Amino acid sequence: MTLRLKGESEKVPEELMGAGEISFLVIVVAVVAFLYSSVGHAGASGYIAVLALWGFTPDTIKPLALFLNILVASITTWQFYRAGHFSWRLFWPFALLAIPCAFIGGYLGLPTRYFNLLVGAVLLFSAARFMLRPGPDPEAAPPPRVVAVLTGGALGFLSGLTGTGGGIFLTPLLLFKRWARVKSAAAVSALFILANSSAGLLGNLHRTNQFPPIAFALAAAVIVGGTLGSYFGSHRFEHGLIKKLLAVVLLIAGAKLILTA
Repeated sequence: MTLRLKGESEKVPEELMGAGEISFLVIVVAVVAFLYSSVGHAGASGYIAVLALWGFTPDTIKPLALFLNILVASITTWQFYRAGHFSWRLFWPFALLAIPCAFIGGYLGLPTRYFNLLVGAVLLFSAARFMLRPGPDPEAAPPPRVVAVLTGGALGFLSGLTGTGGGIFLTPLLLFKRWARVKSAAAVSALFILANSSAGLLGNLHRTNQFPPIAFALAAAVIVGGTLGSYFGSHRFEHGLIKKLLAVVLLIAGAKLILTA
């Protein structure tokens, strides 16, 4: 497989954007990475929201979101692992089918209308989650392995198909079903996001042989934003206002995608 930059064969949004607009996009993406990483997530839904508002096509949004997700999820995974919150026993059953299913989901492409509807729904779901305040941290027990394996496979496929890492679904599910405590759920979701995003991106690149050149500029932005966000988040940064602001962005982008589908 010979990978080529998407700009080599067709026009993509960054070719139609001026230097000022690209610089502003880089700043916005860095802020998204900062905000998401400060609350323990990699930010795929936020990147999708921003790129959708900027007018990028689904074929460009998916690999960009997955690539940026990998970078920030790597930082988040390390932070939670170093803090001692990661549970391999909880993680591996969810990851067993999730990783190959994410590859399949990343390989498949959706028509623009269905992509907009599906991703719009994902963004609205994400917005609702950020608007909800977490309750108390109850005692938890891992789910039966068969349930975890099948659930992970479904979430992995959806993550690859939509260009998200699956953490926006896994974290609330772990907490709602009392399969994990808050910090353990965040730690497991971080590595889940990293694994699924990597598999999804490989599947996408295998199908398209294309990679958006603007990814390299955005990569620097999310590394800086993600590193700073993880640092401030680990020092008890106040998350309430951040979650509300993120919810507003996701609501606008999700509504835009669904209404224009």
